[in-house]
Amino acid sequence: MASSVLEATRAAHEDLERLERLAVRELQRDPANARDRLFQSHRVRHMLDLVVSTSDKLVEIYEDKDGARKDEISTHLTAPVQSDIFPKYYERLKEIRDYHRRNHSARFVSETDDYEELLKEEPAIEFTGEEAFGRYLDLHELYNEFINSKFGSLMEYSAYVGTFAQTEKIAHNLKATRPYKEYLEHILEYLMSFLYRTEPLQDIEKIFTKLESEFEEQWTNGEVPGWENKGTEKESVLQESAVDLDYYSTVEELVELGPEKLKEALTARGLKGGGTVQQRAERLFLLKHTPLEKLDRKHFAKGDDLKKEIALTEMKMKRLCEILDEVIVRTKENAEKKLTLTYEEMEAEREEEEVQADSESDDEDQQIYNPLKLPMGWDGKPIPYWLYKLHGLVYVNSSNSSVKYVVTTVTGGEGLMSAISRSGAISMGCDALAFLILRTSMKLHPSRYTCRFTVVLFVSCL
Repeated sequence: MASSVLEATRAAHEDLERLERLAVRELQRDPANARDRLFQSHRVRHMLDLVVSTSDKLVEIYEDKDGARKDEISTHLTAPVQSDIFPKYYERLKEIRDYHRRNHSARFVSETDDYEELLKEEPAIEFTGEEAFGRYLDLHELYNEFINSKFGSLMEYSAYVGTFAQTEKIAHNLKATRPYKEYLEHILEYLMSFLYRTEPLQDIEKIFTKLESEFEEQWTNGEVPGWENKGTEKESVLQESAVDLDYYSTVEELVELGPEKLKEALTARGLKGGGTVQQRAERLFLLKHTPLEKLDRKHFAKGDDLKKEIALTEMKMKRLCEILDEVIVRTKENAEKKLTLTYEEMEAEREEEEVQADSESDDEDQQIYNPLKLPMGWDGKPIPYWLYKLHGLVYVNSSNSSVKYVVTTVTGGEGLMSAISRSGAISMGCDALAFLILRTSMKLHPSRYTCRFTVVLFVSCL
């Protein structure tokens, strides 16, 4: 809270500019690994939340519901009488001093203050062990709920991961129930939580707002995936229980149809079928002068609304599954692989993945740190120093010498010698040290072997 409304407005605008610059600065930084990339996204998300909250405060100030902003502006614009200049000055000075006396921790505005602490914080993000810091989904609770329900079936966890989004395989009479709706809500809640933790910059509300507008149009036309036959089913029921209201001019004439016929006609149109015969007839007679679309919602059965809610929840869940498609595939592969591993092997693999997640770098062209000038190994990294000493490579001739390394593949002893001589690495006055690594061995004859070596030569010439 600032010492005045105008000062609060100025400070809020300044905070917005600082947060915007800070978010740009953070996004321009290249994260070192996946963990750092996730922390970066959460830091930027936190900055965006601060921008939204600060903007909301500015909107309240500009709305000026209590008139404080208008009064302060008019006070500054009104030319004071000569005798009131100093009293107003000291009154304003007293307000500023009182404000800073009450707020000792008020931030001092400086050019270098850019909320540096926001760039250094490590967001607290919680993942289960199964999720492996966002690499996989943890659907075990949902899997148990599915296989123990009437609409579910027994299957392996890996199979469930690959098919839990395929809701069209479940029969409609099993889907139009409260337990199924609660199950869908649990899936949606988990996927939203996982997406927020792994991709905090995704605007889920915007995605759902667009989806809901698409859903309303598709539901009206009977084109919602998995619910396409809703309209045709209703038409067939209407034909079977057709009651042409043009032939009836009063409610009493409809009463003569009987309770069962009236209930059948009402339920076919999605209306409530309960009540007395008189109430059913009155409810059905409303359709004679009022279209079904404009009828009051209190006359409709709750089952139709339940189906609509379930269909919308299914669409939301499938949209999130499209966004998390790679994670779902990775989770299924991981679940299948775990079926062939022991507990010790799974724990060792999990620890290895954690180490890799901490050490992996996105910059493949990063310069390799090699201050001892060690030879490169097969993985493109310097060989260990103990191996360097083991092969005697640490000893260097003190005289002027030139060193050559030759790597070749030869077959047999004669091939080895000819390859060494052809390389031009050895001449008179040269000391050579050759390392032979056996690659393949083939028995051509009981007394003859053909061996293939990788030869590494260390040659020092005076």
